[in-house]
Amino acid sequence: MSDEQRHGGDGHLGAEGDELEESASRLDALIQERRDKLAQWRERGVEPYPVGVGVSDTLVSVRERWDAVLSPGEETDTTVAIAGRVVLRRGHGKLVFLVLREWDTDLQVLAQLDVLGEDGMAGVDLLDVGDWVAVTGRVICSKRGELSVQADSVVLIGKSLRPLPDKWHGVRDLETRFRQRYADLIVNAESRRVFGIRAAVMSALRAELTERGYVEVETPMLHPIPGGAAAKPFVTHHNALEADLYLRIAPELYLKRLVAGGMPRVFEVNRVFRNEGLSPRHNPEFTMLESYEAFADYRDVMGLTQALLQRAAMASLGQTAVVYDGRAVDLGGEWPRRPLLDLVREATGRADLSYDMDVAALRAVCADWQVHTEEAWGTGKLVLELYEKLVEHTLWDPTFVVDYPVEVSPLARRHREDPFLTERFELIVVGRELANAFSELTDPEDQRARLEAQALAKAGGDEEAMVVDEDYLRAMEYGMPPMGGIGIGVDRLVMLLADVQTIRDVILFPTLRPE
Repeated sequence: MSDEQRHGGDGHLGAEGDELEESASRLDALIQERRDKLAQWRERGVEPYPVGVGVSDTLVSVRERWDAVLSPGEETDTTVAIAGRVVLRRGHGKLVFLVLREWDTDLQVLAQLDVLGEDGMAGVDLLDVGDWVAVTGRVICSKRGELSVQADSVVLIGKSLRPLPDKWHGVRDLETRFRQRYADLIVNAESRRVFGIRAAVMSALRAELTERGYVEVETPMLHPIPGGAAAKPFVTHHNALEADLYLRIAPELYLKRLVAGGMPRVFEVNRVFRNEGLSPRHNPEFTMLESYEAFADYRDVMGLTQALLQRAAMASLGQTAVVYDGRAVDLGGEWPRRPLLDLVREATGRADLSYDMDVAALRAVCADWQVHTEEAWGTGKLVLELYEKLVEHTLWDPTFVVDYPVEVSPLARRHREDPFLTERFELIVVGRELANAFSELTDPEDQRARLEAQALAKAGGDEEAMVVDEDYLRAMEYGMPPMGGIGIGVDRLVMLLADVQTIRDVILFPTLRPE
């Protein structure tokens, strides 16, 4: 192979290859320089990776106490002991300024020769951006008005061997951001903002449910039978049991077992796994909140859902007025409730559409709107396909879409006024499903018939159809109280509140192709 072929043959590609080689060479040189400093620290008798550090104050606590108190040039007699990562250093010789960071809080440190002495300043000179240090010193305000700590000691507590990404450009390559989230969080304030919102949302959801008397529980992640949702599961094998097990696609059937056992209000926030594709809205591993309440129905659950999302918005943003993708979304007030069939009638202009309509006629309506159909689908599934193609993406402000057909709702209770429907709703915001909820099916005979129909569909090739869970049916036969339940996609909720367009931005370590 010629040199020209080796470098791609094209002059631009060859130049790009040379730039990559030069960049890698520079990186290797910087890493070696830091390793040399690591050796110097050890020669000085300093352990660069100590076991523990005595820290009495956080950067946040120092700022909260002193930010609005001190005037430029004012000093205090208060000594603090802080620690953080060096994210900026400037100056040399007799005066060096360090900026330490703790998550999203920065604080300046002043290192002076006349305070630290020559040996102390020699240690400061060995510091690199990215190093972790512990500092003790007095709280002061610089002449320029910057809250600072006048260092009495600066101790290395974690040597950084790899230079941080460029502070001005951050980590721009998406693949690198998601694969090296640690580097992304160090330099990207936007990523820290998003995950701060996520933390506030999680706390708010738990607090709302706990205050309402719900008990947080943990159910298995390894299931002997996949169930609780229409999805393709991940399968693994337990050697000791000599049995296949499935990563859970939903905790629903286990949570409802607990209600049957006498726990009136339960919830779980945990991971679920679905062996499906990747997209801006789908990750095979994601976070779901599910809750179940005895004696409630889907109307009660609508009120709960509204309260949960509004509390999450207030906790994370301080308001219910949200902007998503440049467009306002109002999460406040009471949210409308719209029957699914009514929405499809409006979208198609066909007031005559109904669930007892001739299947062939309804299939023709689908053809008019270029909606895919299959021979085995009944009217309920066909209406749902029309809704998903024509309506769902148009619902911007929060809307409860209610009363789904039995055909597509195998775990929901039949509607008290129309046996063809179920008491089910989905919450749609910004054209996306955020929640799915039912008045739960508690009749074991009805449930058996629907699961057997699902099993037939699975035998016919539907990989997402459910199977008959005999233990769950046995739990139902002991007697289940009426109940309402909900599942909320936490990741999509965080996407909405953080105003980001891909689920990978709200999952710390999203699923990626092997590196």
